[in-house]
Amino acid sequence: MNSGVKTNNRKVLTGKVISNKMDKTIIVAINRFIKHPLYGKYIRKTTKLMVHDEKKECNVGDIVLIKEVRPISKKKNWLLVKIIKKNQQPNIELKKDEIEIDNGSEKDDSGTN
Repeated sequence: MNSGVKTNNRKVLTGKVISNKMDKTIIVAINRFIKHPLYGKYIRKTTKLMVHDEKKECNVGDIVLIKEVRPISKKKNWLLVKIIKKNQQPNIELKKDEIEIDNGSEKDDSGTN
C-alpha cells in the first residue's frame, strides 16, 4: 500500500517570455524539435503557454523555468518557478505619435529639384 507519501510528477519546462502585458500573467514560448516521420528532417515546433507570475518580475526576452500546477484560470495552469536569465536589452516601445514617417513629399533644401 501507499505509506502516505505523495509523488510530485509534474512537468517542468524552460522557455522564453514573449509577452508580459497581462496582470500577473506572462506568455512563454516553448521551442522543441521533432523529427518528421517520413522524411527525417527536424522541424521546430513552438508552444505558447500562459504562466502565472505572482510578483510581476518577468520581462520580455527572459529565460524562465515553469512548472505545471492545478488550473488557475481557464487557460492558465503553469506557474513561474524562477528566472534563469534576465534579458539585457531594455524593452523599448514607441508610441504611434512618436514615429515620424518620411513620405518624400518634403522639399529638398539643396536648391536642385
